[in-house]
Formats: sequence, C-alpha cells, structure tokens
Amino acid sequence: QVQLVESGGGLVQAGGSLRLSCAASGRTVSSNFMGWFRQAPGKERELVAAINRSGGTTYYADSVKGRFTISRDNAKNTVYLQMNSLEIEDTAVYYCAAAAFMNYMTNGSPGDWGQGTQVTVSS
Repeated sequence: QVQLVESGGGLVQAGGSLRLSCAASGRTVSSNFMGWFRQAPGKERELVAAINRSGGTTYYADSVKGRFTISRDNAKNTVYLQMNSLEIEDTAVYYCAAAAFMNYMTNGSPGDWGQGTQVTVSS
C-alpha cells in the first residue's frame, strides 16, 4: 500500500500563490499516475491535476488551466502543485492521490489517498 502525506496548505489572499507537496512511500511501483483532488463544503470532489511517471503527460481541470502547475520529483518520491493567481473559489481541502491508470483518476477512483490539507483564499 502507498502512503501519501500532503503539506503546504494555509491561508492566502486572492491573487497570491501557494505550493503543495505530497510525499509518497511504500509500494509505489504501481503509482504510474499521481494527482490532486479538492473538495469544498457542499460541493463534489473534483480532480484538479494529474501527472504520469515521466512527467510527459499532464491533466488540468478547466478552472485551473494557466494558473496551476503539477510536477514530480521521482528521486524524492514527491509530487507538487504550484498554485498561482489564487481565487476565492479555490478554497477547499486538497487531497493527494495515486493510481495505476489514468482513467482511475478521471473516474474519481484512485487506489490511495492522502489525509488532505486545507487551502483558504481570502478577499
């Protein structure tokens, strides 16, 4: 089983930036795709971004394209989410996730989840 630990959440003003980190450990051999989900109060959980092992394939939700960037450092077993030009609507709990296949991510059914980190954007 894969263990995922998120960090980097916090409180920022609209227009500001924040970088989230996700450290993976355990049986990561099948974690071909890593990604970030988020869930705001009263809303459905949504896939924000995903990336494959080599970093050559990425996915972004339309709402964050041009503002967020996902990357990974395989030597450190760490995935990052750089969030720029943050908006109030970005406020949510952000969860790191891992899956063997991309469709597991897009279907909202990854194999492993982190505990989540709170991101709050103020006006």
